[in-house]
Amino acid sequence: MDLNSPHELNSFAQRRTANRAHPSGSARTPSPPAAMAADDVRELLLSTTADASDPSTPLSAPDLRLLIDRLRLRSDRLHASALSFAASHRGALSTALLRAASAAGSSAALESSLDSALSPLASSPDLRILADRLLAARRELAERQEHLAAASTIASLTARLREARAAASPLDTAAAIAELKPLLIDPERPGSRQDDPIVFGLLRSDWEQLVDELQVRLAKNVEECVEFAPEGGKVVVRATPRAHSSGRHDVELPMALQALEIIDALDYGMAKIADLMMKHILVPAISKIDVAVSLEVLEEGGPEHTVSILSVVPSGELKDNRDGSNMYSRIVDIIKFVLKFICVENSKWVQSLAKLTWPRISDLVITHFLSKAVPSEASKLIEFQDVVRSTAEFENELRSLMFISPDGKDGRLTQFVDDVEVHFAVRKRSEILVKARDAVVRFDYDNPLESNDRDDSVVDLLFQPDKCFVSKSALKLMKLVQGALKQDACLSSARVAKEFCFAARDVLLLYKAIVPVQLEKQLDSISQVAAIVHNDCYHLSQEILGLAFQYRADFPGDLHKQVTFVDLALIFSQMADGVLRRQIQLAIDTINEAIDGADGFQNTHQSQQYESAKFSIEQVVFILEKIRIMWESILPRSIYRKSMCHVLGSIFSRITRDMLSIDDMAAEETLQLQGLIHLALENLTPLFISLVDNDDGSIKFLDHDTWIQLDGIVPSLKKFRKLAELLDMSLKSITAAWESGDLASCGFTSSEVQNFVKAIFADSPLRKECLGWIVRTPA
Repeated sequence: MDLNSPHELNSFAQRRTANRAHPSGSARTPSPPAAMAADDVRELLLSTTADASDPSTPLSAPDLRLLIDRLRLRSDRLHASALSFAASHRGALSTALLRAASAAGSSAALESSLDSALSPLASSPDLRILADRLLAARRELAERQEHLAAASTIASLTARLREARAAASPLDTAAAIAELKPLLIDPERPGSRQDDPIVFGLLRSDWEQLVDELQVRLAKNVEECVEFAPEGGKVVVRATPRAHSSGRHDVELPMALQALEIIDALDYGMAKIADLMMKHILVPAISKIDVAVSLEVLEEGGPEHTVSILSVVPSGELKDNRDGSNMYSRIVDIIKFVLKFICVENSKWVQSLAKLTWPRISDLVITHFLSKAVPSEASKLIEFQDVVRSTAEFENELRSLMFISPDGKDGRLTQFVDDVEVHFAVRKRSEILVKARDAVVRFDYDNPLESNDRDDSVVDLLFQPDKCFVSKSALKLMKLVQGALKQDACLSSARVAKEFCFAARDVLLLYKAIVPVQLEKQLDSISQVAAIVHNDCYHLSQEILGLAFQYRADFPGDLHKQVTFVDLALIFSQMADGVLRRQIQLAIDTINEAIDGADGFQNTHQSQQYESAKFSIEQVVFILEKIRIMWESILPRSIYRKSMCHVLGSIFSRITRDMLSIDDMAAEETLQLQGLIHLALENLTPLFISLVDNDDGSIKFLDHDTWIQLDGIVPSLKKFRKLAELLDMSLKSITAAWESGDLASCGFTSSEVQNFVKAIFADSPLRKECLGWIVRTPA
């Protein structure tokens, strides 16, 4: 830009002002060098302008000339700086320019060569087709090479399988099978054989068939080398099987086992030998105490045809076997025989046979000896230490023979004897439970009161000032519980005591599990058996509550925190309440059915209706008397009174409600109803007397004080008796009784009194007046 003319400088200044006024305008942002130059010009302009604070002020001619001079001076400085830089870096700049020129020439030559090479291909389609064919031919060649390699591999595997099948020695066959296994079986893909080529599947099947044939033949060979007598108690081990007329080539026992080991089928070959050894040799040697083990070695035709015989024979000498040493010695002799003549001291073969036999051997020893040797009394636990010592020596000897692992994982017998206290407790617990079950199942609940020692069944309640009759089974159960806690748990270690505490809980739970099912029929009817079951549960719940206080301080360690009986107390308390509620409801339902026969006590002035009502009352009295006889001699007195009062209250309320519901009564009918009430009260005299407290032991009569006491415990009885009086009272007397509050105190309501007056008395001014007084007088 030429800034020599003032016009151009003014135009430049105006553009500069516009840019400063609109810094965020749409004009293109200059590049960084251009921006730096613009900043320098702005600084020159600002320093030249007279009023630097107002960028819109126009430049005068002197200012413009001064600006031109400064720009020229600045341009000269930049030019001199550029020449100085070029002179000081002349070599580097010239080298860079030469390289750039050379690269440009090479790029042009390469472009020309590429164009000349591609021009024939672009003009000739045959060359493109030829290139595609060449690529296809190369792919086909690679595939055929792969197929050829696969065919070669298949041929090699087939030949090796054929050689393995034709090998004379089973060791060679086994070695070939082991070599082919990683080639045909992929351990990382045991189930992914669907995607393999069919020919590999056929080869794999052929290999598996060869393995099966070889292991079956070798296992048969092993069985022929180790023969067991059919009658048992004898095993014959031969180095080689007996000669066969079939001309089959048999192998020696060690070679057969070695071949089985190579193909990972040693357990398969040993399985039947282990089973027969357990059945014919070890079971008799362990389960019988009057036997001995004899060993005989014969040579038939040289050392390579050795025959070894082991027999378990009866022994005329009966040895002391309290510590099990004789039995352990027999087992060790048998195992040494197996190690020497069957496993030929090969540790891996020994471990294979041990894996198949040791769990069963240890179970037999525990069943036939150790479990029976567990003491039945705690005082004899010290004598069991001889068994612990001999058992530990036995397992240590088996470890030295490499028959069981040296790390103690297979020490099942020592673990059992070390836990003898627990086994003793478990055994004792089983005995306690058997006794408890017999006590519950064999007790005759149908005739509980016919025993001569009835007084022994009447016990004092622990938390109530009452006595009650309980069954012999409940007494025996508590005796077992007390014995398990007092004589066993409190005198044993915490570990054993815990088992006895659980035994005590199980004894109580046996009653809960058996009795409700065994006596289901009796519990669903009004019976004396149900009352006894209630007493049993009530007595057990209170006795259980006392166990914690009775033995808590004597329990070893912190056993009192681990075992509790309070939950059982709640269970038996709920059982007792459930049985009692069921009996009360059954009694009420049965008596209500008898009352239903009275047909609401209506029309009793008629002979037939009166007889029906009288029969119903007699039935009610009979049922209540029967219940009294059953409950009074069984239930605790407080529970008897509470239960019977509940039944009487419901019955008297029902009869009173039915009689008050009659809407019309003749004069004769009122007398009949009054007679029925008196009949019921007179016949229930024994029942009423049984509910009254009689502290001095004298015979009680139904006097005034007795009726007051009865009215207090059976509120509906007072209303029932008052109804008999109302049936013989005049209208004014009834009104006066209501106004005095006498009827309200007996439980009558205003509506009941009004309906009763309407039913007895005919409509008249006096009746209206009396009804008005009854309505206006509050209850």
